[in-house]
Amino acid sequence: MRQDCRHYQSRTYASGEVARWCSIDLAPDAPWRCPADCVGYERRGVDTGFVVGSLVAPQTPPEPDAPHAAELLDQAEDIVNLVGPDVLADWEVERARQDASGLPFWKRLFKRNRPSR
Repeated sequence: MRQDCRHYQSRTYASGEVARWCSIDLAPDAPWRCPADCVGYERRGVDTGFVVGSLVAPQTPPEPDAPHAAELLDQAEDIVNLVGPDVLADWEVERARQDASGLPFWKRLFKRNRPSR
């Protein structure tokens, strides 16, 4: 991928794994490459508000031999996006369970069982 594009994003996890993606989702072959004539390409200016480390970013891993790897990643993204509304609904149910004080269940339980002074 074009690491000099302002829409290129990457995150390195403690395990050493690096996630790379296009923030405007215009790279169908992410994380390996961007389209040669990408309409969203904008040269990265200054990284304001971010601390850039002194370590060199790991190289992009080689593209897998699977001929339809990008399609497989798109299908996985679709599955994750399908779960989103269910997760949000579960969160709303839990939020509705909060009492008038606005405390979540575990805090209400602690408050009730706390010895008085």
